[in-house]
Amino acid sequence: MASNRHLGRVIVLQSLYEYELRTLAKDPEVDLDIVVAKNIEPYEKALGDTEFVYNLARKVAENFETLDQVLAPLAPEWPIASIAAIDRNVLRMGLYELSECRDSIPPKVAINEAVELAKEFGSENSSRFVNGVLGTAYKQLGINETDNHGKQQAESKSKSAAKADQSADEASTEDGHQATDQTDDQKADKSAEKSGESDKSADQKTKSA
Repeated sequence: MASNRHLGRVIVLQSLYEYELRTLAKDPEVDLDIVVAKNIEPYEKALGDTEFVYNLARKVAENFETLDQVLAPLAPEWPIASIAAIDRNVLRMGLYELSECRDSIPPKVAINEAVELAKEFGSENSSRFVNGVLGTAYKQLGINETDNHGKQQAESKSKSAAKADQSADEASTEDGHQATDQTDDQKADKSAEKSGESDKSADQKTKSA
């Protein structure tokens, strides 16, 4: 059974495909959110996370032009307009997730998901084409999956160090309190000794008198 996120991407692809075709046909009534809602409806219970679908569809549609400009030099023999509509939108989705969602979606997952969509809905050679273009994008964008892992490790170490410092400060404060208490006790003892000596002296003077 397909995962919720994969099903979500299927719906995004269907919605972008319809939205682009109707936009090119200058349909005055086309509305992306309405298209997405219509495509979500049969799968809403299985999907669960509808916000992921709306967000991805909106972001990709808003950036059609920018994404196409990045994709163009990655496949110079295939002008964007000549690429099949399914493949074009799969590439846009994959490139957006690859470049803009690295904190939540590992690059290889983004590429693999795009390749799966191309296999399911594209032509015989679509998956290889998508894999090649996004693989090139992966290299040229300088994306390194260890960056996020390293960042997470650094954040973890920083938190651990902060906790250690806090513990040390608390221990130091506690030691300070104990030292203060001990000093106060010593002062009290010395005061008591002096008081005792004074009492003895007073008794001796009284006897002498």
